[in-house]
Amino acid sequence: MGKPKIRGKHFFAGLAISLAVIVSLIVAPGAWAKTETVLYSFCSQSSCSDGTWPTAGPAFDKSGNLYGTTESGGGSFAGVVWELKHAKSGWSENVLYSFTGGNDGSGPTGSLVLDKAGNVYGTANGGGSAGSGTVFELTPSNGGWTFNLIYTFQGGDDGAHPAFGGLILDKAGNLYGTTETGGSANVGTVFELTPVKGGWTKTTLYSFAGGSDAADPLTGLTMDKTGNLYGATVGGGAYGYGAVFELSRHKKSWTESVIYSFTGGSDGGYPEFGAVTIDKAGQVYGTAAGGGTAGQGVVYLLKHSTSGWSESVLYSFTGGNDGGQPFAGLTFNKAGDLFGAAAYFGAQSDGTVFELVKKKASWKEKTIYTFSGSDGKYPYGGIVFDAKGNLYSTTYWGGNLNCDSPPEGCGVVYEIKP
Repeated sequence: MGKPKIRGKHFFAGLAISLAVIVSLIVAPGAWAKTETVLYSFCSQSSCSDGTWPTAGPAFDKSGNLYGTTESGGGSFAGVVWELKHAKSGWSENVLYSFTGGNDGSGPTGSLVLDKAGNVYGTANGGGSAGSGTVFELTPSNGGWTFNLIYTFQGGDDGAHPAFGGLILDKAGNLYGTTETGGSANVGTVFELTPVKGGWTKTTLYSFAGGSDAADPLTGLTMDKTGNLYGATVGGGAYGYGAVFELSRHKKSWTESVIYSFTGGSDGGYPEFGAVTIDKAGQVYGTAAGGGTAGQGVVYLLKHSTSGWSESVLYSFTGGNDGGQPFAGLTFNKAGDLFGAAAYFGAQSDGTVFELVKKKASWKEKTIYTFSGSDGKYPYGGIVFDAKGNLYSTTYWGGNLNCDSPPEGCGVVYEIKP
């Protein structure tokens, strides 16, 4: 094992600059402070058969159990799909599938999605017969789980290396996702998988062209109420700092348009892993890991009008106690507040969880938790809420500090209660 193997081209953009800057801003603790619980530390079983390094956040089933992936670990160290079952006595981890690194795939870095029947769908970034990744399904059967290979990417026009955002599912049971590379210009695609009798049909909805178009979609997709798809790319755009795009549905075809290009300045740059979030009014919210007033990333809002889309920055991270470089996307709670995670910095330099509360015409940031190592380190995953308003996600490192050398930990699943 060793250091993180994140594949994003701009993963450490701005980090070298930020390490030379000491920021002394103190952020007052919010009502969530000191309420974090580690539900599970990975590599707690022999030979790390339970998994190591969860990149994506978890997903809930209708019974309140959590599901997710780890990039590595398992019998072949090619990653696992895990379940955390909730009982009165606490949480227990189950490995639903351990990847072999062969035709089934390797390195499942994306988030999972569950259908109404309890089937689990996800992507593996590598492996497969062409080494370009796979899409898989896990079906519950007779007290266990059956692994089904839905699609194997060939690395050409069909796409390669399905990205960190994972999959989304529409009401008709179709799956949508992105690939980091491949496509006609080898800078990524948007794809759809449609269930048919006896299998699935895969369609490439769009191949990114790079340049002013967009390139390298690491994030997943979000669908609005009319069926249009939105996402972000870490590269491309008019200035080369990434872009936000829309795919509009037109009966049997799709039209792509870049709705915002980041400049890399105060507006942000390099949106990394997290999918964008859409509110009831159709406004688009997201995070960018670079840019902002201190070069440590931003939370942004895109509003649509008759003249097009315009961006406003809701919060610019300082790289101080508030954290820096938000990789994860944003999640609304029932009150309409936004929640996310900053991957680095904070009071202990291990990342933070933050809340943005709307105050009339502006938003106020609250750092609700700061990680310190044994409780988690480097929160890359998106946040989910249960019915009671408790917050759940993962960190890439931290937890069981004895599982790695140097002792950085192999990641945790955590809960924060208000």
